[in-house]
Amino acid sequence: MNENERGGPSRRALIGWGGAGLALGAAAAGGGVALSDDGPSAAPAGSGGAVEFHGRHQAGIATPVQDRLHFAAFDVKTEDRAEFVRLLKDWTAAARLMTAGKPVGEGAYGGLAEAPPDDTGEALGLSPSRLTLTVGFGPSLFERFGLADRRPAALADLPKFPGDNLDKSRTGGDLCVQACADDPQVAVHAIRNLARVGFGKVAVRWSQLGFGKTSSTTPDAQTPRNLMGFKDGTRNIAGTETARLDKHVWVSASDGDAKSAWMTGGSYLVARRIRMNIETWDRASLQEQEDVFGRDKGEGAPVGKAKEHDAPFLKAMKPDAHVRLAHPDSNGGITILRRGYSFTDGTDGLGRLDAGLFFLAYQRDVREGFIPLQRRLSAHDALNEYIQHVGSAVFAVPPGVRDSHDWWGRALFSKEA
Repeated sequence: MNENERGGPSRRALIGWGGAGLALGAAAAGGGVALSDDGPSAAPAGSGGAVEFHGRHQAGIATPVQDRLHFAAFDVKTEDRAEFVRLLKDWTAAARLMTAGKPVGEGAYGGLAEAPPDDTGEALGLSPSRLTLTVGFGPSLFERFGLADRRPAALADLPKFPGDNLDKSRTGGDLCVQACADDPQVAVHAIRNLARVGFGKVAVRWSQLGFGKTSSTTPDAQTPRNLMGFKDGTRNIAGTETARLDKHVWVSASDGDAKSAWMTGGSYLVARRIRMNIETWDRASLQEQEDVFGRDKGEGAPVGKAKEHDAPFLKAMKPDAHVRLAHPDSNGGITILRRGYSFTDGTDGLGRLDAGLFFLAYQRDVREGFIPLQRRLSAHDALNEYIQHVGSAVFAVPPGVRDSHDWWGRALFSKEA
């Protein structure tokens, strides 16, 4: 089977991963509202409704940020290009159903008693909870399937930054899936079922659960707080700011060269697991905490200002204040779209919480976004005394799935695209 064929295998042909033949046309019934040229439309926060799966851009980037995250990085196990393409098509069909609040394939019950069900069933009876599924391709994927000449230059390997203490078991990955939802069970169900569909072709390399969004893409919403108690992402790019999104987040047809044209409408994702030294931070004085950030802890106002959204006077802050160093005015206008979550993963065995920020940032070019910004922060930021980057990955996030015949990665894998 070549990558341009759209037919799906039979149900029993896929019994090895317990899933139905997820034919793209058959899944179209879960599509929701019509495609928008600007990307997927979003259900209002707290509505429990479905976010439109189809769009020019993948949902889960500029979409209003949901409350929960399950992020997974995968290693590709198959050496067969056609088999991998078939997986991307099956994943797309499964995602189309799950984001609409429907079970995968023929569901969790009612099928052949002798065969595993197509869906694991733990999301039965739950609303879609604004589930979004966002796929990305890591640099290592371009070392296989004859893709070496299609790796965009903007998908740059991240250098080692001062202070990095990266755990190899939480770093890298051939591809990733970001599942965001307002119900953690819906997000976990989505990753679990994609992993089942991919059994034998891909394997989970590492994953991260997140709660308490630490950034917002909805300007009229209250700015969320991180585990250090400070408001985070005050001037984050809003999902309605199309001009800023086009300038800083979405890849343009004019970017790069012919080998990266398939990324038009996509974005580049940097994921960093940032451990917070919670116990040390909790013993710091309030004044020191506010000096580290350059904002007051209550209102979130910048130093010398009264309100959170007042324009900061950077020179009033200490030279190593986080806000001063990270502000676009200090970095030649560098702006990224943040979509991070807090995490707590038990303890480290020494009586300290394993807690922090799972940092997710989307940008138009990693070389002009995260890399120069992090170089500056890792060298001078006062916050470094209280944090450490322990996991890292970078991914090319392709454009959205346009319609019921489209699939994740088609522009990369299909000659017709």
